[in-house]
Amino acid sequence: MHNATPGAGARGALTPGTLALVLGVLLVQLSFLLSYIGSFHAPDPQGIPIAAVAPQKAADRLDRLPGDPLSVTVVEDEHTARERIRERKAEGAYLMNPRGSRDTLLVASGAGGPQAQALRKVGERVAADQGRQLKVVDVAPSGEQDHESLTAFYLIVGWLVGGYLLASLMGVLAGTRPARPGLAGLRLAGAAGYAVLSGLGGAIIVDPVLHALPGHFVALWWVGALLVFGTAACTLALEAFLGVVGIGVAVLIFVVLGNPSAGGAFQQHLIPSFWRAIGDWIPTGAGTTAVRNIVYFSGNALGTPLLVLGGWALAGVVLLLVGSLRRRERGLTLPL
Repeated sequence: MHNATPGAGARGALTPGTLALVLGVLLVQLSFLLSYIGSFHAPDPQGIPIAAVAPQKAADRLDRLPGDPLSVTVVEDEHTARERIRERKAEGAYLMNPRGSRDTLLVASGAGGPQAQALRKVGERVAADQGRQLKVVDVAPSGEQDHESLTAFYLIVGWLVGGYLLASLMGVLAGTRPARPGLAGLRLAGAAGYAVLSGLGGAIIVDPVLHALPGHFVALWWVGALLVFGTAACTLALEAFLGVVGIGVAVLIFVVLGNPSAGGAFQQHLIPSFWRAIGDWIPTGAGTTAVRNIVYFSGNALGTPLLVLGGWALAGVVLLLVGSLRRRERGLTLPL
């Protein structure tokens, strides 16, 4: 009876392809650590856009504070300042009282609790330096069941995970590249059906079940459906071109880069410039912004987030169909 050479099985398993995949996993893991710690380890306000009802000289002082925490636009009155916040053109407002010693700071914790807290600290420091008092008014507060306005971010993350896990499962079961456009269309149809159910489930959880984001059921449902479909379609497209590596690239985009830049735990103007620059253009950030704008800002400023989500979905559809026209990958696959 022939005896196998000791260690032959282990050597056979350590193929160049296996080692490359292990190295890829390590790089994704280290990128995850670098991205999260790099964006969150030292949050600092940078150019937070605010409206100011104040003389021009006083507004200029606000605009030139050490470290440039604020970007100030002078407006005529409190009503205009509130409108700019509601329309998402400003994150807060500083109202100087020319007939007294008590100013007012308007914040919007619905856009993110840490950002509202950062504005409060800056405002209190400014008032103290001028020997004045400060009243803080939250004009768009986060809900009682939505601490620090974090629910939107976690809702989006949950939807994203479902989208790329569905695409990953399709790739594992049926091969990463569909044999022809018709089969690619079947995968997209399956992803669309799943996205509708996933969006519905998420809306049910945050509205009638947990009451975290009540009163916007239908809008949240369809934002979720668009997000899940776009994530799934893009992951399927990446698989069609890159094979199993495409799953890792999807995780890199949607999680490693997308989560820290989304404005969830710390908002856009509290994180370093790289993450601030990319956040609005990744589905994680666009989705988080869309949900917050629906719930806390009367649906204002939804155009850009929805265009971003729609753009990713369209890109995924087109690229998957193109990828299905390329030479079929080797190996046994199942038609899905």
